[in-house]
Amino acid sequence: MTSSDAELARLLSDARAWATQDPDPATAATLTELIRLAEDGAASAHQELADSFSGTLQFGTAGLRAALGPGPNRMNRMVVRRAAAGFSAFLTDKVAHAAPGTRPRAVVGYDARHNSDIFAEETAAILVAAGIDTFLMPSALPTPLLAYAVRALECDGGVMVTASHNPPQDNGYKVYLGRHAVEESGRGAQIVAPYDALIAAQIDAVGGLSGVALATAGWTVLDHSIVAGYEAAAAALAMPAAFPARDLNIVLTPMHGVGGKTAVAVLHAAGFANVTVVSEQAEPDPDFPTVNFPNPEEPGALDLALETAAREDADIVIANDPDADRAAVAAKDPDTGSWRMLRGDEVGALLGAHIVARLAAAGGTETTAGVFANSIVSSRLLARIAAASGYAHEETLTGFKWIARVPGLLYGYEEALGYCVAPALVRDKDGISAAVLIAEFAAAAKAQGKTIFDTLDELYLVHGLHASDQLSIRVADLGLLDAMMNRLRVSPPESFGGSAVESITDLADGSDQLPPTDGLLYLTKDLSRIIIRPSGTEPKLKCYLEVIRNVGSAAELPAARHEARAALDGVLADVREALGL
Repeated sequence: MTSSDAELARLLSDARAWATQDPDPATAATLTELIRLAEDGAASAHQELADSFSGTLQFGTAGLRAALGPGPNRMNRMVVRRAAAGFSAFLTDKVAHAAPGTRPRAVVGYDARHNSDIFAEETAAILVAAGIDTFLMPSALPTPLLAYAVRALECDGGVMVTASHNPPQDNGYKVYLGRHAVEESGRGAQIVAPYDALIAAQIDAVGGLSGVALATAGWTVLDHSIVAGYEAAAAALAMPAAFPARDLNIVLTPMHGVGGKTAVAVLHAAGFANVTVVSEQAEPDPDFPTVNFPNPEEPGALDLALETAAREDADIVIANDPDADRAAVAAKDPDTGSWRMLRGDEVGALLGAHIVARLAAAGGTETTAGVFANSIVSSRLLARIAAASGYAHEETLTGFKWIARVPGLLYGYEEALGYCVAPALVRDKDGISAAVLIAEFAAAAKAQGKTIFDTLDELYLVHGLHASDQLSIRVADLGLLDAMMNRLRVSPPESFGGSAVESITDLADGSDQLPPTDGLLYLTKDLSRIIIRPSGTEPKLKCYLEVIRNVGSAAELPAARHEARAALDGVLADVREALGL
């Protein structure tokens, strides 16, 4: 028997064993057909089995996320049951040590993706069987509502079944901790190390499914009051006394996700009555039929929203991703007369400046307690805005699991369209509460005869023009990511965009401010910053670029923009060369 024959025999044996245990008739049938085709010599079936059975889906700080399908390296009911059993054991142990005699509490939410409701209900059944007081969200709802519920219900843990903005064939499993299971700064936030490893160890200890008990009842399906509580709190973020303008024509798209009804309800309650939802994308649809990728950052994703905005003569477009934890903004650029989506860094700066103004309106200048924060790959503009108003600022690793844990957080964002505008409400990124403040500052600008681009220019005149760009390199083989990072470490670039590299920071070494993470940060003589790192959730190498140009007057802005774009193009070319592309 050749090695390839032996490999196929092993795969077929593993697949048959899996099929006999699979509680899902659909994935069991898919697997049975793959086995038949592989036995008949179909190379594609052999490859699919190899992808599904040659590894195990690893639980990390992002939980689980993968394509739906049979096998240990896919999202399916067997993988979810083991994850739920491991999480149950983790919660039981943590609460027993932290608060002896206390019964653990958990809440489970889900979006409208394929199998999300099934994964959520089986998770609830396993949590209950393990002796955990368990709540199930009343319907498919946004991720921020689950994060809100973890704290509102004083739960020790939370599970959100979602793959966020991933392609339609994917699903995922996000874990939050609260109450007795984590330190105060992490209550209601996604997990960080070492909790991921502790949960993963419990999952590994589960073994076969025969030992995983599922209750037939006993969990509490929450009523609409949990949604109403969030909606009221999010709407109450608006400050009509300080920022009374509400004349704003908004086009909103939930991008076939679960945020539409909640976002409209919150915006209406906050006083923004003129909201048009993109009809083709209004209802949840797990197939996301009108977009190639249900991610507002992807080219073409906002086409229908922009068409609707032009037809409605809208002032602004707000787009949520399918689980509504992110928000994208588009408006008509007065320089070109065309609609364009703002970069996450642009919205992040606008929200930061608006929150400074809100704090001033609420308490004058008596206190500047609290911290503004953003991820290390986001723009440095927020730090300048905060410093100018006397607020502290911190940089964190990428991911809201880090931003949400900043002590005294007032506002945090990351360039990937994630904004936390109300940490006391949701200790995570929240595209719906962010939409309220986005609408508020856009309406305020309109009332003054300005656009949000004018407001952005005013920030540039004070703090310098910050221009950013990105390069994402998707790979089929994850080993290529290591190879590209090794190439940079062995042969470090000497300059980017004609500016000499003055410092290189290997983020893998960590620092007093940042835990270690795989990435490289370059600063050049003209203050250009380049960060290159593997994505934590996708098979991509991500490169984040920023240049800064000081501007003396509004008349200098067009030339500064042109110069910054040319500088970014030069940096991009040098990054490609350094990576051997």
